[in-house]
Amino acid sequence: MFPVARAAQSLVARGIQRTAVRQAHRKHEPTFHDKYGTMVLLGGAAMFSAVWGYVLTQLNIEWGLSPVGRVTPREWRE
Repeated sequence: MFPVARAAQSLVARGIQRTAVRQAHRKHEPTFHDKYGTMVLLGGAAMFSAVWGYVLTQLNIEWGLSPVGRVTPREWRE
């Protein structure tokens, strides 16, 4: 291997080792998602279900989309 390439490789390897050691000694602090992620997800699911439950049960929506049997033709005028 060329001396310049070998030196560059050792610098890169040394930098990676330093980063690994630095991260290994650092305490892991819980982030917002670690603390509240599940609760936010469940709260959103509950809100979604409540709103759509209200919409589907209280707003008197006509669900029969087919006009067959409900539309009667008018008499023909001459």
